[in-house]
Amino acid sequence: MAAIKITFFLLLSSISHVTHGEESQTPHPQKRRWTQGEWSVLQENVGISAMHMQLLHDNKVIIFDRTDFGPSNLRLANGHCRRDPKDLVLQNDCTAHSVQYNPINNTFRPLFLQTDTWCSSGALLSDGTLLQTGGFNDGENVTRMFRTCNDNACDWEEIPGYLTRPRWYATNQILPDGRIIIIGGRREFNYEFYPQKTKQLYQFNFLRATRDRAENNLYPFVHLLPDGNLFIFANTRSILFNYKQNKVVREFPVIPGGDPRNYPSSGSSVLLPLNDNKPIEAEVMVCGGAPPGAFSRATRGVFVQAISTCGRLKVTDQNPNWVMENMPMGRVMSDMLLLPDGNVIIINGALSGVSGWDLGRDPIMRPIIYRPRGPKTRRFLIMKASKRPRMYHSSAVLLADGRVLVGGSNPHQFYNFTRVLFPTDLSVEAFSPQYLSPDHDATWPRIQSVHDALAYNKTFDVTFRVSNFVNVGVVSVSLIAPSFTTHSFAMNQRMVFLKVYQVLKVNGDTYKAKVVGPSTPEIVPPGDYMMFVVHARIPSSATWVNIHL
Repeated sequence: MAAIKITFFLLLSSISHVTHGEESQTPHPQKRRWTQGEWSVLQENVGISAMHMQLLHDNKVIIFDRTDFGPSNLRLANGHCRRDPKDLVLQNDCTAHSVQYNPINNTFRPLFLQTDTWCSSGALLSDGTLLQTGGFNDGENVTRMFRTCNDNACDWEEIPGYLTRPRWYATNQILPDGRIIIIGGRREFNYEFYPQKTKQLYQFNFLRATRDRAENNLYPFVHLLPDGNLFIFANTRSILFNYKQNKVVREFPVIPGGDPRNYPSSGSSVLLPLNDNKPIEAEVMVCGGAPPGAFSRATRGVFVQAISTCGRLKVTDQNPNWVMENMPMGRVMSDMLLLPDGNVIIINGALSGVSGWDLGRDPIMRPIIYRPRGPKTRRFLIMKASKRPRMYHSSAVLLADGRVLVGGSNPHQFYNFTRVLFPTDLSVEAFSPQYLSPDHDATWPRIQSVHDALAYNKTFDVTFRVSNFVNVGVVSVSLIAPSFTTHSFAMNQRMVFLKVYQVLKVNGDTYKAKVVGPSTPEIVPPGDYMMFVVHARIPSSATWVNIHL
């Protein structure tokens, strides 16, 4: 921020932009006073359990479960039914297994899925379309699309047989050229791309080498790095991978402790925020998981305490090594999300056991906020507890207003609401971090206008209002990619602080930041992003922008 200059003057000319006014962004949520965040139940029952979630640029969330467990608690619209002779439980099903949820007006509607999406993966294409890949049974080779619309007429589109190999427990990552790489899956030691001109498969022996008796390498953690290579973590090992040449560039040190971190041991991972204001450094964080043998012991009714360690690895260092820290408690099946103030929330999950049907115990109701730049002994903050266990098959996504949407939890083969330790949960709730406290109203920035289409290395303006402006040194502008979250991993999630080189006072409480678009598509792949202005550590609600090549 040292290069930022502030000038106070009155803008005589009007500011014209593509997107205008506070009405263009998600309304700030109704707030009450709190110091450890606040929980609110949004819907007691949306009809399905939220195994998978994805926020789209219209601020609506696509939620879906699997289709092979029988009826859900929400009927399809207009008397529609799904007829599937390959379904393992119910061949004629008139209930929904996906919903579109609108967090602005707190409504939802059923969506139609034909084939099974159990334990699948997804990513947003550069035009904002949700690409969903794979699943189980008749859905294992299917791709599905969801495109936004203004009339609630949009629904899932399915392309059977598109994938070269079955993708069950795979991971997706958007690439700098807008393609999606689809990596792994159960007993699939390979990867492929979307879109594809011909069916072409690439072998990936790293996944074969990291598979143990419990597997522990499903849903590998994948992060696109600023040099264009991929960081891939599976079980206890991680590599720098050149997907263009199908070549391992380097293998990083094994994470200390030798504890598995991937499904079914199910830790989580994030790429910590990147900063375009200085030479780019990339650092990956992996938290939680379960000890070796925890899965087999859980199947025998012995639930081992989860791992409490987090590891940080600065992958851009010449000789990177893991730096370990301890969470306040062990966690398995938790979700890690980047927050617009640059911190990380660790939410959902359990203290004991592993992922799987009825294989977890001791739910952890309290989220943790991790402050990457805080003093090392005070980086973890324990937040207010939810009243609802979020165990296996729960998920969470960041909303544009800064809240975290949480749903799911169904550790059973079917929907089961009685006589079980953790009943199937069909609710959605929101956690509001401390930055949404009314204590911060005076320093809370409100974006007024910004272009909604941005280009690489091109200057643009962001106009915002703030009642009590502190100083230019506490202003930043960031982009956050909305995640596809399932099974404790938020795919495609990334956050980048853009270069802000000047802040101007327009008049009264209105200011204009001059910002440079992201430097490369390796740092910010093309697509839809939530743009936040952060002032004195308090983020605005986001405005959506699209980055194009």
